[in-house]
Amino acid sequence: MKRMNKLLKFVQFRDTNNWSLSHLLKSDFIFNKEYKIISLDKVLRKADIEWVHIEDNNKYPILGVRSQGQGVYLNRVALGKELTMKKYQKSKVNHLFYCKVRTVKGQWGIVYPEFENTYGSSNMQYLSIDLTKILPEYLELLLKIKPLTDNWDKNAIGADGRHFNLSTLLKLKIPLPSSLNIQINIVKAYQDKLDLSILQEEQAEEKEKEIEKYLYKELGIKISTKDNQKLLDFVNFKNIERWDSIYLLDGNNIQSKYNLIPISNIINTFLKDLDNNSLRIDSKKYPTKDFKYIGMENIEKETGKLLQFQDVKGIDIRSTTVKLPKNFFLYGKLRPYLNKYYLNQHDEDNIIISSEFFVFSVKGINEQYFKYILSSSFIQNQIENHMKGARMPRIGEDTFKNLKIPLPSLEIQDEIVKYIDTLKDDIKDLKEQSIKNKSLALEEFEKEIFNEA
Repeated sequence: MKRMNKLLKFVQFRDTNNWSLSHLLKSDFIFNKEYKIISLDKVLRKADIEWVHIEDNNKYPILGVRSQGQGVYLNRVALGKELTMKKYQKSKVNHLFYCKVRTVKGQWGIVYPEFENTYGSSNMQYLSIDLTKILPEYLELLLKIKPLTDNWDKNAIGADGRHFNLSTLLKLKIPLPSSLNIQINIVKAYQDKLDLSILQEEQAEEKEKEIEKYLYKELGIKISTKDNQKLLDFVNFKNIERWDSIYLLDGNNIQSKYNLIPISNIINTFLKDLDNNSLRIDSKKYPTKDFKYIGMENIEKETGKLLQFQDVKGIDIRSTTVKLPKNFFLYGKLRPYLNKYYLNQHDEDNIIISSEFFVFSVKGINEQYFKYILSSSFIQNQIENHMKGARMPRIGEDTFKNLKIPLPSLEIQDEIVKYIDTLKDDIKDLKEQSIKNKSLALEEFEKEIFNEA
């Protein structure tokens, strides 16, 4: 009998919104026993709405909402004549906002003060929040818990735009700490972790800038600018406040305390392997062979990071590709302003890449030093005025090979690499800590909500 009791689940049918057997047999969440479990109708009600008549020549900021508790955002600013509906709802602070035809996946959000003067169509719903019982930030945090919103979504109706009708939504259950002070402390604990994560991201970005400044300082790079055809004005990079390539170097000349040489001087092989065989390959000729493919989308811009390989068969690739041997570089010739570069240090011999990359090996230069030069605005400057094509801009092989780089001694290159590597390690640690704290913020909130103690 005891065993049977464990298998049986008793359902309060009077509280049931969905009568499917699969729904009824799903186990409920075990929330923190210290908190009262309430239905949303105890803290939410239909809001009093101010409807606004749309005028053709007025501008209207239209509110949108993201899924999984990511909150509301300004979707667009539209002229009245661009809007099909001629009556819109005006947003009010601290109302809950969602789409009546798409409510699943935690796609609700709070109208915070910065979104007060925005508008929602009749497809959207506003609910008034009882601020004496629940903190809006606490409610929005619940929407970030995917297992909870997934459980709610079992009550959704509709095929294309799955949603809750209002009565169903208001019967969804949440754990509610008895006092606003407890809710404030829970939200603060989450926000403190999140703020630390954001701070670590900002520190990582500052160190990225430090790499660029260090590189230019050590190489003694200067920029000369023409001011209305007047005399040249030489500026040291260490004194530059803006580091984006568009600002720095449009139509300017560059100098370094070291020899500036064309990239062609340090290229060992270009689109050929070390035995002088072409690296171009028509993968369709090997329809069943397994390849690891790198497309433009698989290289992260600016960082030289490979996001992932695509595991493919030869038959899957329709265009001509290029082999990428170990210790060879690739550099994106399509949209070169994205600065997509990569040094392959994998042992696999079946890596193929898009023909939108240059592939080459180098000689007489520290490979890591060259990679750091490739990543810098020093290269982007020289590319700026040599791209061809409006919709799909590219640079040619000659342009790439004639880009200038500073070439100090190998000993100095090694020193530069060693220092930048320490900064890169710091950046990696900061980014890892940031990801960890962002994840920990939500994990600790979930633990608080689902704690059985």
